[in-house]
Amino acid sequence: MKRILLMVLRNILFVPYGWFKLCYYASHVEKYTEEQRYALLKYIDRHANWGGRITIDAHGVENIPEKNGFIFYPNHQGLYDVLAILEVCPRPFSVVMKKEVANIPFLKQVFACMKAIALDRDDVRQAMKVILQVSEEVKNGRNYLIFAEGTRSRKGNQLLDFKGGSFKSAIKAQCPIVPVAIIDSYKSFDTNSIKKLTVQVHFLKPLLYEDYKDMKSTEIAKWVKSRIEETIAEYENKE
Repeated sequence: MKRILLMVLRNILFVPYGWFKLCYYASHVEKYTEEQRYALLKYIDRHANWGGRITIDAHGVENIPEKNGFIFYPNHQGLYDVLAILEVCPRPFSVVMKKEVANIPFLKQVFACMKAIALDRDDVRQAMKVILQVSEEVKNGRNYLIFAEGTRSRKGNQLLDFKGGSFKSAIKAQCPIVPVAIIDSYKSFDTNSIKKLTVQVHFLKPLLYEDYKDMKSTEIAKWVKSRIEETIAEYENKE
């Protein structure tokens, strides 16, 4: 967690202002539009990344659908993943998060501004409600991010299996599925290094409903996982 301390120290003059404004927005979300809240998060995120000596190398931003109402499906490496995507994604999105991270300071306020949804993985009925809520919001033009692995991989850039159930919201909403390959995000908070770091975020070509309507959720999961793995392997081999 040395990098988090570095983020704070290098932004020591900005932190009181940024923290106050973030907390205020998080406590008064209905006073601000989604675009206003998202703009604040990006502003704070840029300061944090600068302070932590992290550069986000974005690829495929043009693959993000022009029309709202889609779901990102990235691989999951750690707590930093959402912050990496947030800096380079021009479109507001919300997150389905596991309830265990709902009360972590800073992330709690960020997720409140995003109107994120907490998922209890041990409660099947609550999980079904989340699936239905997300699908309805996506139909109405909101964008979401769901980690299909269910938990973060602790094997660097290697992926865990993607869970078919994670794609039920997309199937019900009949929306574009956007695979996102994240590379080296785990190095941000899960190592003790504070060396300059580049995290890659690759927005891959969307899978449209017409392409997956006849596929099972488990087949979609395998397809998305394989696309992300191919992208990670391609760029790792270039290094």
